Amino acid sequence: MKHEIVICMGSSCFARGNKKHLLMIEQYLADHGLSESVVLTGSRCEDQCTTGPNIRIDGQLYGEINGERLMELLSRHLSA
Repeated sequence: MKHEIVICMGSSCFARGNKKHLLMIEQYLADHGLSESVVLTGSRCEDQCTTGPNIRIDGQLYGEINGERLMELLSRHLSA
């Protein structure tokens, strides 16, 4: 089963950190050999701008993402 990560690329989320988070996700996937088992896409907006930056992992929306929280979520969702 492939995991799915959708990163909000709306102007608010992008400016508040998702530009950096996208690079962090790509690096995490490469470092853990997960690039082939995870579908990474962007969305124009998750309509939750007040809680951004937002990321959706396997259908679950997470807001107020920072680097530390992102790494915790990736580890929790993607660890075998």
